[in-house]
Amino acid sequence: MRHPSLASIEWQDLRQLSLSETVYNIFLSLPFLLLSWWSAWQGWWLLALVATFFFFTAALRQAHDCYHRTLGVGVLATELMLFFLSITMLCSTHAIRHTHLNHHRDPLGDSDVEGNWARLPWYQAILGGGLFSIAIQWFGLTHGSRRNRILVGIDMLLIVAVIGTAFITMHPVLVYHVLVMILANTMVGFFAVWSVHHGCDDVVYARSERHPLINLLTFNLLYHIEHHLFPAVPTNHLPILAKRLDAAAPQWAQQPVIPFLAPALTPVNKYQKSSVINKTNSLDAEVSLIKES
Repeated sequence: MRHPSLASIEWQDLRQLSLSETVYNIFLSLPFLLLSWWSAWQGWWLLALVATFFFFTAALRQAHDCYHRTLGVGVLATELMLFFLSITMLCSTHAIRHTHLNHHRDPLGDSDVEGNWARLPWYQAILGGGLFSIAIQWFGLTHGSRRNRILVGIDMLLIVAVIGTAFITMHPVLVYHVLVMILANTMVGFFAVWSVHHGCDDVVYARSERHPLINLLTFNLLYHIEHHLFPAVPTNHLPILAKRLDAAAPQWAQQPVIPFLAPALTPVNKYQKSSVINKTNSLDAEVSLIKES
């Protein structure tokens, strides 16, 4: 059962992706990765860092879509994409998948290892980012299915191989990539979790950004309450979903991710927990994904 304010929102039509959207999803991060490597090879470090930022942000979106099977490809292609992302992002995306789906099952609840990072002060969320990266991967490894633990093990072997190759060969591009990916992974807890969940609770449990430039630069990842309420909708279509949410139930999206870029808003209408029977309109599908991982 959905909350009454969400029942009138059409979303099923947003699940389908066109061929061009699927191709876009598959190759989204690759141009930025190649640009970052080429720039590092040329010694253009500032351009390399900018390209790496966009690569990692785009890769986060791709991994996120893989977790929810909204990339637009089948199961095998999804697993292969996660292996590619594990190698290039230097984190086990198969482990994080299980942790992230648990985050959707119990957002900001007692078992939410990922989301509860948002309860920290901002400076602790930044300084402890390395611990966050370890924690979400460890939870996925120790709580996932046997199949998922095997996939995580493969991830880890591939990651070790990449890091080992970088420091054995001391190839400048590989060393650069390894170092910046380690740094990027320490910042995920702040930028991908704290920023979209801080100040929220287990009823209205995520923020959402409406600034068009910010959403362009972050590949629509900051439409976060929309994603939590309708996790089966691909990231491509979250801007459309956001407009429908704003028209039918604007109170759900009154906490911006970057407050100083947003107009003054009235306080969020906090729904009573008893009125929220189900936290997402596709929870059964999410639970199924959790069991598989």
